[in-house]
Amino acid sequence: MTSLKVYAIDGIVPVVDPTAYVHPSAVLIGDVIVGPGCYVGPCASLRGDFGRLILEKGANLQDTCVMHGFPGTDTVVEEDGHIGHGAVLHGCRVGRNALVGMNAVIMDNAVIGEASIVAASAFVKAGMEIPPRVLVAGMPAKVIRDLSDEEIRWKGEGTATYQDLTRRCLATMVETTPLTAVEPDRPRIHMPDVVPLVALRKKDA
Repeated sequence: MTSLKVYAIDGIVPVVDPTAYVHPSAVLIGDVIVGPGCYVGPCASLRGDFGRLILEKGANLQDTCVMHGFPGTDTVVEEDGHIGHGAVLHGCRVGRNALVGMNAVIMDNAVIGEASIVAASAFVKAGMEIPPRVLVAGMPAKVIRDLSDEEIRWKGEGTATYQDLTRRCLATMVETTPLTAVEPDRPRIHMPDVVPLVALRKKDA
């Protein structure tokens, strides 16, 4: 953990639970709290230089995500929250087991309900309150429909793979130098149970 880019400001030091994994290229500043079993991906920026930023147990914040908020606010990803690549969270609350898709933007005082899904590239306006178990999409975002049990189960399975990734990173990820050529019979990462939602839909069609 000594190689992490972690900075105190105004005497406030980020907190990272020992069971969390934070990639060394991520940046944590000030009032940041990363809870047990969390995953913070490469180049994520958690700027707790104004408001408090909290990742609760088992949440993930993927590559190039940004968390920030105004003074006196908490920006929170609740337990098992799932924040896709490149998303921006500003002064908002993402409910338990909710998913924010890639490149989505969630603005100040917005609340994402438990087990809801915000589609990729959606823009959730300031102050919007999204109910539990719905799909939200668009710019600005609107509630599209209720989620099926299958979709919520798929979301939970995806989050579980990131919780497993946290453990894999803590156990096996090391800085190294690249090979100069592809070795014969190069192995692949083996994850047969990870299936995109679109593939599940085709299978059930």
